[in-house]
Amino acid sequence: MRCPVCEAFDATLFMRLKEGDYWRCDICMATFIDPRQHPTLEAERAEYQLHQNQACDDAYRRFLLRLAEPLIRQLPAGCQGLDFGCGPGPVLAQIMREAGHSMSLFDPVFYPDDAALARQYDFITCTEVIEHFHRPASEFARLDGLLRPGGCLALMTCFQTDDDRFAAWHYRRDPTHVVFYREATIRHLARHYGWACEIPVRNVALLHKAEGASRADGHDAKRRCG
Repeated sequence: MRCPVCEAFDATLFMRLKEGDYWRCDICMATFIDPRQHPTLEAERAEYQLHQNQACDDAYRRFLLRLAEPLIRQLPAGCQGLDFGCGPGPVLAQIMREAGHSMSLFDPVFYPDDAALARQYDFITCTEVIEHFHRPASEFARLDGLLRPGGCLALMTCFQTDDDRFAAWHYRRDPTHVVFYREATIRHLARHYGWACEIPVRNVALLHKAEGASRADGHDAKRRCG
């Protein structure tokens, strides 16, 4: 099986469960459901409509601050950012605007604004997004292309750590989560793109693009991003 994250032909069957067959890449250590068992776009859309993430929810804001605070500390004033896969309630974009940064939004289901993908940004946020990617290699290439040299890609996802608990893991049981990343997976991606990788807190990665890096060719992302 080809790994959808690093595209190496080194994935082997990891676990077979009633929800589907899960594979593990021996190169980047990603775990992913068999692509033939991905949910349909209609099923994904129905699941996303169940999410209740509101700006007035203090617990949700505190959750997002785990990424926002270390990112804000590193940004100069007045940066331009993109919340990629922002979902129906772009609370993180609001937090970043409150910190003095301008924000664009993109989400193929809730904010399908292609104009937002026609420019580059000082930083890009992806909170609870990358686990939804059906074609992660193409999506990371797109994100690299959207990021200006010297910019920062800020990711939040629940890192997979304990194989013995994978079957019962709440994160796996979300039917729209199709790829699971270890910290080693994120560091592998960073090496591939030449990003400097920082893990400021658990489940958060800040990936810094080199100052002299050139824009990469992006790829279309037709599926839900977060």
